[in-house]
Amino acid sequence: MIVVVGEILIDMFRDYQRIGGAPFNFAFHLKRLGFPVRFLTRVGDDRHGRRILGMLRQNGFSEADIQIDPRHPTGTVHVDLDEHRVPRFDICENVAYDHLDLDIAGLSDAHGVEMIYFGTLIQRTDHGCRQVQRFLDRREPGTGCFCDINMRPPHVNARAVSGSLYHADLLKLNASELTAVQQAFDGPVATGELIPWLMERFSISTLALTRGSHGSSLYHRHMEISRPAESTKVILDTVGAGDGYAALLAAGRLLGRPWDLTVEQATRFAGRICGIRGAIPDDEAFYDDFRQPMKTDS
Repeated sequence: MIVVVGEILIDMFRDYQRIGGAPFNFAFHLKRLGFPVRFLTRVGDDRHGRRILGMLRQNGFSEADIQIDPRHPTGTVHVDLDEHRVPRFDICENVAYDHLDLDIAGLSDAHGVEMIYFGTLIQRTDHGCRQVQRFLDRREPGTGCFCDINMRPPHVNARAVSGSLYHADLLKLNASELTAVQQAFDGPVATGELIPWLMERFSISTLALTRGSHGSSLYHRHMEISRPAESTKVILDTVGAGDGYAALLAAGRLLGRPWDLTVEQATRFAGRICGIRGAIPDDEAFYDDFRQPMKTDS
């Protein structure tokens, strides 16, 4: 069982809208790949919230895990794409997911939780930070913690970043987020020194660093695996590529796959995401090339 904690929202592009949010994207991919997933989130009692609830219901998520906020709207993000189809985000504040109540999440029956996934946007407020950190403190021994740092200034809570790093045993971040972490904790400037310093300071067993078109690197103990970015013929946008990468990393970790094969699959999957509009494919056949290796290994 994988428990995913965090935001679900509406990505509002110039000409269209898509359901998104890093935790939702991550949960959706793993669900489609056949993993048992519980997604804890909160939406508003509005048309966006009803659209999201309908979509989650259709895809087999439990409505009992989705809180309805009577006072705050469903989260929205205005997305602008630059000439390279790279997004810039304008994230609305004081929305439903900022008021997620994990004290009533009802996880008493969730035995055998192998992994908890969480990010930092859900912790941008003091309330959100307290909720997530307390939730992680109460996890069962042996439950893995996958932290996907998503630092979107000004939506950054320093206490949340620090607490999240201390809880994480698997950490994913991009190059700009690595720089922000280095500055926040006064770490070494050189990446070759910063990565092992960061992993040792926070007891992180596995760290994934994504660099967009320059590929990615994964560090596990004293091993480093680097891969170039997947060659994609047509890039519609890069929204959610990192979330897809994270989902395949988690899948490989849960199945006990070798890290080199896991990184290869994660890279291919992220490249495929860049070829669709938004972060979530409409066609379930999108997953066929990735679902079969999962079944073979399991």
